[in-house]
Amino acid sequence: METLIQTELILALILLTGAITSFALEKVKIEVTSICLLGLVLFLCTFGMENWPNAKELLLIFSSEAPLAILAMFIVSGALSKQGIIERLTSYLEKLTRMGFHPFMLLLLTAVACFSAFINNTPVVVILLPVAIGLSRTLGVASSKLLLPISYASIFGGCCTLIGTSTNILASGFMSSSSIYPNMGPMDMFELTKIGFPLMILGIGFVILFGKKLLPEREALSKILADIDRKEFISEAIVIKNSSMVGQVVKNATISNITGVRLLDVVREGKSLSTPLAEVELSAGDRLILSCKPQGLIDAREVQGFKFFDQADLGIEQINTSEAVMVEAMIKPTSGLLSQTLAEADFRGRFNLTVVALHRRGKNLRLRLDQLKLEIGDTLLLLGSESSVESLRGSHEAVLLDNAPLLVDKKPIKSAFAVGALLAIIAIATLGILPLYAVAILSAAFLILSNSISFREAIRSVEWNLLLLIYAMLALGLVMEKSGGSALLADLIKTTSTTGLSKEWQVIGSLIILYLFTALMTELLSNNATIAIMTPVALMVAFQFGLSTSEAKAFVLTCCIAASASFITPIGYQTNTFVYTVGGYRFKDFAKFGIWPMLIYFIGTISIVGYLWSFFP
Repeated sequence: METLIQTELILALILLTGAITSFALEKVKIEVTSICLLGLVLFLCTFGMENWPNAKELLLIFSSEAPLAILAMFIVSGALSKQGIIERLTSYLEKLTRMGFHPFMLLLLTAVACFSAFINNTPVVVILLPVAIGLSRTLGVASSKLLLPISYASIFGGCCTLIGTSTNILASGFMSSSSIYPNMGPMDMFELTKIGFPLMILGIGFVILFGKKLLPEREALSKILADIDRKEFISEAIVIKNSSMVGQVVKNATISNITGVRLLDVVREGKSLSTPLAEVELSAGDRLILSCKPQGLIDAREVQGFKFFDQADLGIEQINTSEAVMVEAMIKPTSGLLSQTLAEADFRGRFNLTVVALHRRGKNLRLRLDQLKLEIGDTLLLLGSESSVESLRGSHEAVLLDNAPLLVDKKPIKSAFAVGALLAIIAIATLGILPLYAVAILSAAFLILSNSISFREAIRSVEWNLLLLIYAMLALGLVMEKSGGSALLADLIKTTSTTGLSKEWQVIGSLIILYLFTALMTELLSNNATIAIMTPVALMVAFQFGLSTSEAKAFVLTCCIAASASFITPIGYQTNTFVYTVGGYRFKDFAKFGIWPMLIYFIGTISIVGYLWSFFP
């Protein structure tokens, strides 16, 4: 029997390790890993292992309240975004820049944090990206001084309320279904506020006081195009059959004499040439992989003898650059173009725009550009007419980073419906009249029926890959709890935290280890995957210390803060990923600047929780 229990525990830990590895390496898309994990767990549960959930118990995760509430809140946030609530308020920001940099930043970051406390912070940040780039010109500072602070402010705000992030809602679901604390119940709307609000003040204060000095001087491409040619893009050109460059070595060819253009590789018949590039003799059909600055890219496209990558069809007549505009666009997280190749996305056919370059850090440059699958946060350099640019602006596929006015539905009654629905969710859930998932679903249904958001737009506003991830992690969390995996991790945390500490300091020690372990996991995984694993562990640690229901809840709230307070990498939180590409940041910029907010949140959370729940001796 003991051997069987150990086998089931080992199998659960193998699944956990495999999931963590897949999410961290990102070799496979999150939704693929999620569906495979969910299917594998369901398959193994059919064998009726004693310390695993059976198939019937596992299927109960689909009746969980948390994913339903998260889905509904996505739709409510989508309606608020469609009705232009955020845009209307941000339209006043430019007038406030005359106050000076620091007072303006105080108002901007406070506004972002307040929005993010009640709606999904992803659309908040996406909408503000072009606005911030434009405001940086008015303020006379690099856009890098604004973009990362905006991302951090959205995280600060999300840690203040139950509906601030899907992470908090998910943790609340675990709390209400806890078997070891059956009377715990869900998280209250403002239960996190007593921890998150003081931390938000400290975080915003730090960013305002030190952000301008510590953040690097880097620009978004949309500003560089009107300013100085710094950021480079990857593009691709084909040597045509009758080109004068056929037979020439690269160092003597015209392409080598264009300012702002660097040859990275020559690909012939699908293979990269091993010969030193300068000595390669060009042949018809050779694919040249080029690193181009914006002006260099425009100059290179005017050289005879090349056909530049123009969607999937290299024979399409090129746009006259003297009559066109070049803009930068970022793929939205809810775009229907995600996972499509550039050829399938067909920007030329759909919007009459030519994709001349794609910016994505760490991508294999030898892959044909038209075969690259679009990912969240990809930045495209597009060439086309003003009307074509406006047609893309009016779509749901990408956000243009040029600070032009956004198209919004200006019907006041529908805007009032969207704001009213959000206020109803806050009020009704706070008063306990209805549970969060019920009032959120009713509000989402009302917004669809009132046409504040169409059914199709509502479907597109939901991040389905996130919901798949949540269901997969709910399944894995149930397996970990039943098999004893959560208890094992709890034992490890308790043992580590109590070693060398007197009894009165052991609870604080366990809080510290729990926070650090959760914070480390959230930098490797998504915050939702982390909270799904760590909430049962936090409750188990509290139970092993013999803590009350209220005290155990403090452990979960600590995990919520740690899972969302991701500042030191661009991959730990989605909004960080957006500004990483757009703001021209480097990976080390997040570590150098983000370490300070991370320490503020770590020390602040332990101090506030220890004081409020009297954990300090």
